[in-house]
Amino acid sequence: MGSIDKYIFRTTLASFVVVLISLTGVIWITQALRGIDLMTSQGQTILTFLGITSLIIPSLVLIIAPIALMIAVSHTLNKLATDSEIIVMNAAGFSPVRLFRPFFYATCVVALMVAFIAAYLAPEGMRRLKQWNAEITADVLANILQPGRFTQLDQNLTIRVRERQPGGVLVGLFIDDRRDPKERVSIIADHGTVLQNEGSSFLIMEDGNLERFEAGKRDPALVAFRRYAFDMSKFSNQGHDVTLGIRERYLSELIWPAPADPVYVQLPGQFRAELHDRFLAPIYPFAFAILTFAFLGAPRTTRQSRNFSITSSILAVFTVRMAGFVCSVMTATSPLAALVQYLLLAATIAVSLWIVIRSIVVEPPARLMEAAERSNARFRRLFRRPATA
Repeated sequence: MGSIDKYIFRTTLASFVVVLISLTGVIWITQALRGIDLMTSQGQTILTFLGITSLIIPSLVLIIAPIALMIAVSHTLNKLATDSEIIVMNAAGFSPVRLFRPFFYATCVVALMVAFIAAYLAPEGMRRLKQWNAEITADVLANILQPGRFTQLDQNLTIRVRERQPGGVLVGLFIDDRRDPKERVSIIADHGTVLQNEGSSFLIMEDGNLERFEAGKRDPALVAFRRYAFDMSKFSNQGHDVTLGIRERYLSELIWPAPADPVYVQLPGQFRAELHDRFLAPIYPFAFAILTFAFLGAPRTTRQSRNFSITSSILAVFTVRMAGFVCSVMTATSPLAALVQYLLLAATIAVSLWIVIRSIVVEPPARLMEAAERSNARFRRLFRRPATA
């Protein structure tokens, strides 16, 4: 690449990274706030919270990257136009096709990144997220037990927790255990925590009393304890049996699904839709980049407004993306919708290339400009101040 190509390439990729980080960060924060209870009610650390919520970032980047590239290309072209660099390069013999070369290189980098995320990184993150959530939320104490309610875990076992505190501390514990027909055990403790140990789960209670009523005896046995372990392993599942959804499948698993896979047997159309989405993900950056360049890449004088072209490029990209979403949803029931989505992107790229090769300047129609001028003139006359004597 020449010096001009390197300059445009670096500017585009730098803008892309800034926009991608900004948009992803904003959307990630809105998603992460939904899991804030991990640090409160379930006693998880800030590192666990950040680790779990960050696993959705690859899936967000998969959707945001083409949009971020469109914004980066628009910013770079607008910067070149504002400094009159596009006109100078055009006068020096740079055709629009030649000017698009560094943008094409930048698009290839983004497309390779998106392809890797779609094939491996996004499903890997979703797998880890599902497994991690299953391990955290599998414990019955974190899900079934509601503060202030008597919960029947078994036919003859009732537990109540008065409240939860940060750090996983359970305050005001009450257990009524009648599972053994020969005795009834009632336990009251000031507070307690859950301990996981080699596949077993124990409720460690502190500062409490245990009252045991044995069959055939009139008086109960009362024991005060400083620390008592109550086995909860029967009611705890460590989340090892996790059923993977369609979004958690690698690209190879979508191309060659196991015939006996229950999810594939039940939802073959969803597998097809997800597979085509993975194939199309690296194509969207090319479609959006060339579409944006078709609207903004032609040389213009400083007197020619670029507002119409910028607005039109945004609307065009939005229309293509929305049409892609609709086709993706319809692909689950109709394989023809996937073909329509491929044809849509191919037509977008072809028409945009034709505009670039022919050096067509996308401007509003003359009649529209004349109508706008007449409308502006009417408003000026309407709000013109009357002359004073």
